[in-house]
Amino acid sequence: MGTDGRLGSVGITVTVVDDQAMVRQGFAALLGAQPDITVVGDAADGAAAVEQVTRLHPDVVFMDVRMPVMDGLEAARRILASGLDPAPRIVMLTTFDLDDYVFEALRAGCSGFMLKDAPAGELVRAARLAVSGEALLAPTVTKRLIADALAADPVRRDRTPRSRRTLATLTPREREILEQIATGRSNQEIAEVLFISEETVKTHVRRVLQKLSLRDRVQAVVFAYENGVV
Repeated sequence: MGTDGRLGSVGITVTVVDDQAMVRQGFAALLGAQPDITVVGDAADGAAAVEQVTRLHPDVVFMDVRMPVMDGLEAARRILASGLDPAPRIVMLTTFDLDDYVFEALRAGCSGFMLKDAPAGELVRAARLAVSGEALLAPTVTKRLIADALAADPVRRDRTPRSRRTLATLTPREREILEQIATGRSNQEIAEVLFISEETVKTHVRRVLQKLSLRDRVQAVVFAYENGVV
């Protein structure tokens, strides 16, 4: 097993959820061709996804947003509330770069989102990054989505006093790291901006996530926007 407790002898396990058979089959073929990725299941709707994921415990779930029976957002909420340990990393799939559901999915605990027409290499990269904790932030579009969602609903900011108190536990350097995470910068880019080593950045990122009780960098971005850090 890897140090994060996720990687077993089959490497990264993945479930693909989409109501279009061609999409499921195409994604499964791309992912399954990688030596470190095994596709353990697929589902055509959210309800089937909840059943499969709770039974198969994949590391990563690629989840379509709009599906019959149960949409991807509701399915993600149920999966993440089911108590699976470790919880799967859920990457939402969307056809449109500003899908109304995506921000709510991130707030619910999903680990990011990507467009269905992204290059094949991005799909593979997303699976690996989601498991490693270097969550795919779908850079520009994700940041724009979050900013737009908060602009449309300014009440989101500062509405959680508990979160504000937790934010106060960060050191000045850790808050600086959080601000950098919220811009979508990688560890290497943060290291270059702050003139510190990448290993030091990783240490600070781990501490930030632990103090704020956040699972990954995408949740850190949402937290930063909701609490007025950026």
